[in-house]
This record gives sequence, structure tokens and C-alpha cells, in this order.
Amino acid sequence: MREFSRRRVLQTGAATAALSLLPRAGWTQEGNGSESHGLSSFGELKYPPDFKHFDYVNPAAPKGGTLAIQIKQTLGNQNFDTFNTLNVFVLKGDGAAGMAGTFDTLMAGSGDEPDALYGLVAKSVRISDDKLTYRFTLRPEARFHDGSKLTAKDAAFSLNILKTKGHPVFSQILLQLASAEAESDEVLRVQFTPQRSRDLHLVVAGLPILSERYWQGKDFEAATLEAPLGSGPYKVGRFEVGRFIEFDRVPDYWAKDLPVNVGQNNFDRIRYEYFRDRTVAFEAFKNGTLNFHEEATSRTWATGYDFPAVREGRVKKEEIPNTLPAPIQGWYFNTRREMFKDPRIREAIGLAFDFEWTNTNIMFGSYRRTTSFFENSDMKAVGRPSSEELALLEPFRDKLPASVFGEPIVPPVSDGSGQDRQLLRRADELLRQAGCKREGGVLKLPNGQPFVIEFLDSSPFLQPHTQPFQNNLKRLGIDGRSRIVDAAQYQQRLNDYDFDITSRALVGSSTPGDSLRTVYGSQAARTPGAQNLAGIEHPAVDALIETIGRAKSRQELNIACRALDRVLRSGHYWIPMWFKASDWYAYWDQFSRPETKPRFASGAPGTWWYDAEKAKRIGRG
Repeated sequence: MREFSRRRVLQTGAATAALSLLPRAGWTQEGNGSESHGLSSFGELKYPPDFKHFDYVNPAAPKGGTLAIQIKQTLGNQNFDTFNTLNVFVLKGDGAAGMAGTFDTLMAGSGDEPDALYGLVAKSVRISDDKLTYRFTLRPEARFHDGSKLTAKDAAFSLNILKTKGHPVFSQILLQLASAEAESDEVLRVQFTPQRSRDLHLVVAGLPILSERYWQGKDFEAATLEAPLGSGPYKVGRFEVGRFIEFDRVPDYWAKDLPVNVGQNNFDRIRYEYFRDRTVAFEAFKNGTLNFHEEATSRTWATGYDFPAVREGRVKKEEIPNTLPAPIQGWYFNTRREMFKDPRIREAIGLAFDFEWTNTNIMFGSYRRTTSFFENSDMKAVGRPSSEELALLEPFRDKLPASVFGEPIVPPVSDGSGQDRQLLRRADELLRQAGCKREGGVLKLPNGQPFVIEFLDSSPFLQPHTQPFQNNLKRLGIDGRSRIVDAAQYQQRLNDYDFDITSRALVGSSTPGDSLRTVYGSQAARTPGAQNLAGIEHPAVDALIETIGRAKSRQELNIACRALDRVLRSGHYWIPMWFKASDWYAYWDQFSRPETKPRFASGAPGTWWYDAEKAKRIGRG
């Protein structure tokens, strides 16, 4: 989960990136009642009020060309495999990729800072002494694509309707929004409840601004193939449901010369292609249907790039380091299911997955095992709890397993054989302790029913990894079977929490906050369509999320996240998968890029541009 912010463009490598509500924001430090051109979490802003552009862009980047890509990250009702609606803000339907680029936000993020926003629609913001009231001053020149003025009334309408009728990823994060109203056409007053989280103001500043006039008389919660009126750098162009969607750059975009936009939004057209099979998608890249590809398959990266265009230098492949927290990727147990109520059963099932064998034999040794919910960051719990962590955990000692107060839970390292007998014996012991019994090679649950687990997915991509795992489950007497359904059914079953185990990769955040409620909070566990797939309901988790949301320094944040990490890991709510601290990119050599890479993003291809001379040299001009 992740923010509706231009910074996400850099992380996902698409100028019309998917929505992202993972938090990365906090209390401003601009002073009591002061006015500022931006907001930050725990320190001063890097860029001054008169900055001209971000340091990592080319302000003279030419405009032109087409970027043809796939959707790589989703939020809300978006789907990797298909789409049938252009309304991405509600629960109904499968939302189209790239819609974020058609909407502006109050402020936009910087790739040089983990938690800073600068003025876009809002040129400045004034914060009350108690930090419960924010007055955003909007730019009078802001316009929607039809030429109508974008006003504070539109911004207030957007916040209020997303809170009351939006997808749970929006409505849940706005629970502590008390009111949003227009004091005038150019002043938006946002009021928070006294229980507000640290980063709620930055979430608000990063949400899309919708046209109130456009939505009058329309059902906001309905699916639609009419493009909602926006104000962003791109407009919806041609599309064919479930196959592709194009976005055309708006040449007279009202904000094209603002510092947060200079050197970006460089492609005349961005086209998202949909493929339900990764092999077919890769063939589309090889033949040039896609011209930029973020590789996610280690086997393909290791062996698949020996085709003529690569050998001739027309296609480049590149590995770019990534300093961001790793994606939270794993198989998630649905603890709403009776068979997964006992954490010993969940731990036992996890022991059947042999990462070492999988990494060596399937993934060419490219990955490291994920052990933490805050992997690749200082927020990861290591060693025994510090005194500061213990102060947060002690109030819940009687509700937490003893392991929380010792070394953090980590997956065991196997012998790499694919069927480590020692680990399988330990799994069998845990299952027996939980009341399971083996009868004729079949493991029975405590209620006497055979132990059958369905792994739900919408793609066979993970089958080479899942099948050896399921074979080990069979050695324990568990019938592990895969269920591959079409994309729409898959999303609906996730919305309804109708699954046993499913895989998911959630985007990590440099500055987590209250949005963690939508992923791990008790209320989200009971809210259809929210991101709490595991169904986690624990008072310690809820309390620690609130502490994280109110942390007033990076040190406080790290301490609270480490405590939460210990609690989540001790619950065995998932079977963690793998990560790498870099991104794999392949692209047809028709792009150029700035010399400087943003500190907290790859910059690919959000800051890149179409290079006509290069394209001509490789025969694609």
C-alpha cells in the first residue's frame, strides 16, 4: 500500500503510476501557526521556497514519444491482469492502470527525501498551533482539463466523498478527518480530530482532487468507462477494456512549469498493456510492443535476454540499487479460517517452505529471505528488545507470546535439500501439539476434518515456487492445492476474504504511519476490501500502530516499528518470501535520462525522456 503522489512515479517507473497509500509522512516542523511551501516529517525541507526544480531531473528534457509498459503495482480496485472501470476510487470493479496521472493533488513528493511534499495545487499551507487545522492556499490558475477552475470546493468535496464512499484504502485512512470545507475559492480548511495520527495531513495533501461539478448527479460508487474529469498532466486516450489503455500528455497542462513538475511527464503518450501470462508479456517486450520492462522473474533475468535485440545493443538491461524498505511479500494466512486460528499450525506450515532450495534451484540465487515486516530498513527488529521497545510492549505482556520479549522470530535456514527432515519433524510436532492427528497418511484437524489448504491466485507465475512447498505439506499429510481463478474473481474473493492462503507483495515505506491500520489494524480485518488479508486483530498491534502514527522523531518511529515487527513476526501471520535490494530493468535503447539519480528512487522511467536520435539508430524512430 502507498501514497497518491508524484514521488511514486519514480519508484514504480511510470509517469502515471498506480495509487499508493503507504504512509511516509509526519508532523511538520515549520513552526507554530507558520506558513510553508511544503511539509516534512522529522526535519527541514531540502528544497527552499524558490527552488526551480528537483535536483534529479533534467529541466530541459524534451517532450515526445511513447512509453509502453505494464502495471506493476496496484491499489484499491486495480488489477494486474485486467480492467473494466476508470473509477479507481471505489470498491466496485477492476480499476484501470495509470489513472493517477490524470489527477492533481494538493502537494507532490520528492524522490530526494523519504517524507517531504511540496506545493502543487496548493502553493502554501498554514498550520494551527495545535496542528489540528490546516489551511491550504490554492493556486488561482489551477484548472481541470475542460478549462473550468479547480477550487477549494473541489478539494473539500474530494476528501469528504473519499471518506464516506471511497474504497476502504481511502475511507479507512481518513477516519480522523473531522471536516474539509472551502473558506473561499482559494482556501481549503482541513480539520482533524484530536486523535489524529502524525501523518494524516500528508495523506490528505497527496490524495486526488476530483471535480465536484463533474460528479453531480453521478453515482460515485459505480463502475464506469467514462473518464472522470481530472486536472493532471495526462488525459485518458484510447483504450480497449482488459487489453490496453493510453494516456495522452496534456500540452497546455496548467502546472507543467511548477517546480514539482519540471523535467517530468516527458512522454507524449503512456500506454499500459495487459497480459495475463508473463511469458506472453515478455514476448511483447522482445518484439517491441512494450519498450520498458521491469523484470520480476529471476530465471528470465538470468537466461531470457539472449535474443537478437540484446546482442545487437538495441535492448539494454540494467540493475539499479534500491535503498527503500523491501516489499512485504509472502503467502498470507487467512486467520478468519478456523484451521488457521492456532499460531502453532501457522508456524508448522511455514516450516514446509524451503527457501534455500527454492532460491538456488528456481531463482538462480538472486534473492535473500525476507524475515521482517520492515525488511531492508532501520525499522527491522534485531536482537533482544531495547528498554524503549519493552516500555511499549510490557502493557500487553499477558496477551503476547514469550517470543516477543526475546530474539525476534526468523524463518529457519534449511539444509537446501528441498525436504529438510529436521524442519519437517518440527512441523509435525507443532501440528500434534495443536491437536492435529495423522490417520492413514492424512492429517486431520482437531475437529476431525482432513487438513486441506487452497492457495488462491490469479496467475500460475508462482507455481514453480508453490508446488515444492505443497509437496512438503503432503509429506505432513496436508493436502495443499492451488486454485487459479480469473482476475475479476480473484479480486472479489480477496475483497470478501474468501481464501485460505494467498500471496501478496505490499510496498514498503520509509516513514510508516497510520496507514498501517489498513494493513494490520483490527477494524480493517472486519472491513471488506481492506488490505488486512491475514485478518490480524490484536490490541497490541492496534496500540503500536497508533504509537507509530504519532512518533515525533525518526528514533521514536524506529523504536515503535521494531516493537510492532516483533509482535507481527511472533504471530506467524504469513510465510515470508524473498527480496533483493535492487531493481531489474530492460528497455529498448530509445530513452535518455538525467545524470543524477534521486536518492530514494530509481528515477526509471519517470524522469527519463524519449530520445529521437537513439530511436532512429535502433530503427524505431
